[in-house]
Amino acid sequence: MTTTVAQHTPDATTANVTPDTPKELTNLLGLSRTQMEAFFLSIGEKKFRAAQVMKWIHQEGVDDFETMTNLSKALREKLARVAEIRGPGVVYEGTSSDGTRKWVLEVEDGSYVETVLIPAENGKRRTLCVSSQVGCSLDCSFCSTGKQGFQRNLTAAEIIGQVWVAQRSVGPRRDTANRPVTNVVMMGMGEPLLNFDNVVPAMKLMLDDNGYGLSKRRVTLSTSGVVPMLDKLGDEIDVSLAISLHAATDELRNELVPINRKYNIRALLDACHRYLAKAPENRQVTIEYTLIKDVNDQQEHAEQLAELLRELACKINLIPFNPFPNSGYEKPSRNQVMRFQQWLYDLGYNATVRMTRGDDIDAACGQLVGRVKDRTKRSARYIQSVQLDAD
Repeated sequence: MTTTVAQHTPDATTANVTPDTPKELTNLLGLSRTQMEAFFLSIGEKKFRAAQVMKWIHQEGVDDFETMTNLSKALREKLARVAEIRGPGVVYEGTSSDGTRKWVLEVEDGSYVETVLIPAENGKRRTLCVSSQVGCSLDCSFCSTGKQGFQRNLTAAEIIGQVWVAQRSVGPRRDTANRPVTNVVMMGMGEPLLNFDNVVPAMKLMLDDNGYGLSKRRVTLSTSGVVPMLDKLGDEIDVSLAISLHAATDELRNELVPINRKYNIRALLDACHRYLAKAPENRQVTIEYTLIKDVNDQQEHAEQLAELLRELACKINLIPFNPFPNSGYEKPSRNQVMRFQQWLYDLGYNATVRMTRGDDIDAACGQLVGRVKDRTKRSARYIQSVQLDAD
């Protein structure tokens, strides 16, 4: 793609600064409508230019100001001097046998993150799974992403840049009936609520009519249960909510999802009730439940789950575990998955099974990995433990 490389201004206190030192370019990709309007006012332009440029960036996939034909030549030249449109670099793009597409993207510090576009079988829905962190700050025991450790939060530009890259690859959104990306789920690498200040502005761009124009029901945030930020989320934005639950008792969830030791199931479900109270009527929470052989896939587990969720407006999404090397867990048989689903049906719940998609290119749920400069040393400890087990 055509991009302009940002130049960084040295500290003004250094002796090397000269009047000709170039200023750092403003990357317009991650700016919200309010931020974009403020930017244009700061360079002496009318704020209505924000809507024009946002449409060029997010709806047409443009990264060259010269292409923006409804702007004057003088304004295009000014923008080229002070700003840029810079998305993540595409390191790899692959398509699964089932049509799932995966991008490995390079972000600012040379780390890699992944994003996945999953088409529905009827072709009408194309769901993009977006990452929020380089690695993951949590360490869920059944997720390969967490075994890489954690480096940093993604910026708003790096988050929305994943949508931008996918849309540019598939084609610009010139009509709402044939959008390249119809749904976005914040379910990729990372815990979105631990990057609240960048995730929320990026989601607002997804909803903005000058951005991607997605409806509130078509943008979903998935969290493992950061309760204080879940309460804050309901005050900031209205999007669909998914909860990575995976167990119906604190004892088991403490093992599978360690953040449960800080915010237990009761605290998490109470936060879900508070979130729904702020949302429009008839809104439901999606409960994500990864089925792991002989761990949480028995009838007693289904009964515990049904009892736990009795008072929550929700639907349940069952996700067969996607194996990765040395996880210590196994995928249940298809028959066992169907039995678990039937048990929930019999107990009065709407339970769907998320079909494994993109596993031949490691794009399935729980399989996303990248290149992480792991500051937690978790990755090294995991590799060491695997080697000890092998010995």
